[in-house]
Parts: sequence; C-alpha cells; structure tokens
Amino acid sequence: MRAAAGLAAASLVLSACSQQSNTGTDEDSGGGDNKPSSGYPEVENTDISEGKPGGTFRLGIVEPVAIDPYNAQESEGILVAAYLFTGLTHTTPDGETEPAVAESWESNEDCSEWTFNLKTGTKFHDGEEVTSASFKRGWERVVAKASASDVAYHFDQIEGYEELNGGTANALSGVDASDPAVLKVKLAKPSCEFYIRTAHTAFSPMPKAAGAAQNQKFNDQPIGNGPFMMDGPWQHDAGIKLKRFDDYGAADKAYLDAVEITILVGDETAQQKELDGLNNGQFDWARIPPNQLKTTREKYEAQDGWISKKTFGIDFLLVAATKAPMDDVKARKAVSMAIDRDAIINGVFDGSRAPATSFVPGGFKDAYQPDVCDACKYDPEKAKQLAKEAGLTEGTELNFQFNTGGGHEEWTAAVKQQLEKNLGLKVNYSGVEFSDMLENQQQPNSTGIYRLSWGADYATPGNFLQPLFSTEAIGTDDPNAPALGDNRGRYSNPEFDDLVDEATATKDEAERTDLYRQAEKIAIGDDLANIPMFERQQFRAFDSKKWANAGFMDFHENPPLNLIYQK
Repeated sequence: MRAAAGLAAASLVLSACSQQSNTGTDEDSGGGDNKPSSGYPEVENTDISEGKPGGTFRLGIVEPVAIDPYNAQESEGILVAAYLFTGLTHTTPDGETEPAVAESWESNEDCSEWTFNLKTGTKFHDGEEVTSASFKRGWERVVAKASASDVAYHFDQIEGYEELNGGTANALSGVDASDPAVLKVKLAKPSCEFYIRTAHTAFSPMPKAAGAAQNQKFNDQPIGNGPFMMDGPWQHDAGIKLKRFDDYGAADKAYLDAVEITILVGDETAQQKELDGLNNGQFDWARIPPNQLKTTREKYEAQDGWISKKTFGIDFLLVAATKAPMDDVKARKAVSMAIDRDAIINGVFDGSRAPATSFVPGGFKDAYQPDVCDACKYDPEKAKQLAKEAGLTEGTELNFQFNTGGGHEEWTAAVKQQLEKNLGLKVNYSGVEFSDMLENQQQPNSTGIYRLSWGADYATPGNFLQPLFSTEAIGTDDPNAPALGDNRGRYSNPEFDDLVDEATATKDEAERTDLYRQAEKIAIGDDLANIPMFERQQFRAFDSKKWANAGFMDFHENPPLNLIYQK
C-alpha cells in the first residue's frame, strides 16, 4: 500500500514501532558484536476447518480514511472494504491469486487485452445482480477526476485512464461490459499481471445506488457484494458494525453472525488499547505494541493464540536521490553502511524483527534476493571511506524526517546518533504529522532521508519496484514541480525502467521474475535508490479458546473474517 493511498496506513505504517529505551544502540554502534537478528519465529498458518454459523467477533482499529472502495487505502479501510465487497479475483494470505466473481480469465498473446468470465447470479446486498456493468461502473467511479481518489492510479494501465482521470472523458474506453457475464479490458500497454491487480478493493463492482464517489450516505454505509454487509452507517470515531450476508454467492458464506469494530481515538495508543481490550475480554483480536511483544508472546503462544508472520512489506528510508547530499550513490551507501540495524533491532525491538537486505520481501520466494543490498551490512570504516569519496565530509548537514504519533521516535533517534557518530554528519532531525511528511517528500526542494514503509497492494514483486523507482512514478517531468507519484525520491534509471516494462509484458512467470530481479539489482544493489531497514514482521494475539480459523492474517494483515467461527 502506497504512501498517500495505502502505504500511509495508520496501522500498516504508523504503528510499526514503539517508544522504548534504546539500550545499546549508541554505545554499540561502533562495534560489531551485536548479535544478528532474524526476527521472532514465524507461526505457520493453521489448517482451515469447517465451522458453524454464529458469534460476534470484536476488534479495535483507528479511524479509517474511507471504507468505500473508491478511496479505501490503508489497513483499516481495506479491512472493512475487503469484506463488504468481492472483486474479480482474491489474494490468499500467501500471495496467490484465485477466482472470486470472475470464475476464469485469459489474455491475448501480448497481454494487451483481458477477458474475465463472471459467475452469474451473484447479488449485491440490496438484491441487485452483479454483472460486468457493475464492474465498469465501479472502476469509472474511482478513476473519474471529480472523485479525487488516492487509489485511482491502480487503473493506469487501462486504455482511457488518462482521459477519464484528466476530465476529458466520462468513461474508460478500454472497458467493455456489453455482455453481462463477460468483462473485456483493453490496456494502454501490455501487462501480463493485470489480473493480479484486480484483487485490490479499488476494482470492486458497484450497484446503481452508489452514485458518484462524493455520496456521503453511500460512503458511510456502502452496499457491497461481499460476505458481510453494513449493519447501520459508520459511526465516525466510534464504531462500524457488520453482519453476515446470507445471500452471498461469490464463495462460501461467512460463519460469523456479526463483526463489531470499535474505533480507537489516538493513533499513538491504539495498539495498547487493542491489547488491553483483548486481555480484559473487550476484544477478540489485537495488534501488539513492540514493548509488549515478549510478555504477550509468552502468554498467548502457550494458548495457541499467538500469530507471528513475515508479511509482504518493508520498512525503509526514502532518499531524495537527486539533491545533495544524497545525489551520489556513494553517499547513499555510506549512510546505509553507517547504520547498525542489528543494534537497533536488539535495543529497540527486543530482537523481534530482521534487518532488510533487499527491497522485494521474502514472501515473493522466487524473486527474493537476500543481500542484493550489499550496502545494508554495517561497516563503519567502509562507510567513512565512501563518505569521503562522495564529499560527505564531517559537519555535512543531512535532513532526516519521521512521522510523529507512530512510535518511530526511538529507532529513528538511534539512526541519527549512529550517523553523527560514525560519519560526523550534522543530522537535522525532525518529527511532523504524517500528512505533512508526505507533502514534504513531494516538494521539488526536498532533501535528505525520510522514514517510510511499503506494503503490497497486490501479489507481485513489481508492486515494490515500479511505483517506487520508475521514472513515470515520479508523477511529473518538471523538476521544479511536486512529485505526485510514489517515486518521491525522484530516482530515474532508463535501464531499470526498460526492465520493469519488459517484465510486465512477459507472459512466462519465471522469465518475468528474473527481469524483476535484474531491475532490483540496479535500483537497490547498484544505485541504492532507497535504503532498506527492516523486514516487515507482524504480530497478533487472539482468543483461541473462543475462536477457530483465527490463527493467521489475511493478505492485508487483518483477521480472516470470512473464515473465523465460534467454537
């Protein structure tokens, strides 16, 4: 999920870290005796068992940006939208794409045209039938200029996207819904992975009642086609209630009678409130504050209520790669090699995570390249040498910004200390609101480094490369204009661009994966366009005495509400 439209998830991004003492980080930053960390052991997904209807599952989240798919973008919004709506395809927790409303799909020879054959007879919550026109309506609702959607860019491969999004057309010319049971899509340029994209909630179908995107009544009480339906409107800053949709036909019906979601006010304390709620019986599921990981693991692992999983994501430092002092690859590698990730992990995170040595995460097993980032290894002497060669002399000023309210103060402070100690830099360290940090990254005068995270929108390694490193993802050709895309560091390498385009248009999956590996080698191994920090590992606890099929997270790190049942 991207920075401004998904990556900026309150939980996915803002709650990754916690304020703890930074024991050992400063004192040990010049040594090499910090024990390597591989993170807490992962807990394998439990076997899925057949359940019975009944029960109300309760959990807490922070206020979503939106639950209407036209702008659902972060973990909380996706949690609700993904169970209110069912798209053409679905992504499993392990990153496999499987049929949903589309029972099959195929492309032409060069992957420029796609045909999706739909299951017939499936319904929206108001009884309207789901047809190809429902999908066309939903997609155009997202892309329309007036919608001002932060997730519209997911449709940028479709013919007619630029015209509709730019306001010069009122339809996606590449989408043909003339046959109610068949959806045909023409792309502006070939993509052999387009079907994978359609699992994103932005690609949800819409009933006629949806109207335009700016429809507050529908925004707060969407009518979907998913396994759950709204039980009254969204009560902002209070809660959201869902109930089982008994006429669900796209897949098996949910077991739960209802889901009660409490909205926790205050991002900075949300995880603690979730855990407190689980411990006192208010909630059935919780995310875990890092300073509570050890004790929570000890308690819930013994009850088979502990979840530990490396997910499709990464924590990293965004680099303003075209402005001094980080416009030299040697400077970027010097900064990276001056950071002792293991010291930070052991001192701040209690050894619960692993240092990142690639940008494409390990969930993509065939594409994963551990150690492709050779500059991710702590080597202060080599860092000093590279810094000298890059003109990154003692006293050089480096701006470093992070977002407040997400618990990132301690580990980012450790990075500041290490850069000042190991390289003699003057680090201008500042914390701002998340929205302000995102806006600051976009500015043409942006310099230095920023704390950021990225989680997969859909299951392809290309989702970790094209949006963050391609030239077109800068979102502007003008170096004096804001960067409107997700490549806010403004990195550009034509060889990388060509490899990603070639990969997208390659049908053979093994060949496509190899091209992505080559592209990552350029962007991260050679150019270090952004600096990997930590592999993304997520932890949850749940009431295993009461609930079955709850021992894993879905693809977006949320509980699998369609499978959970009461024992």
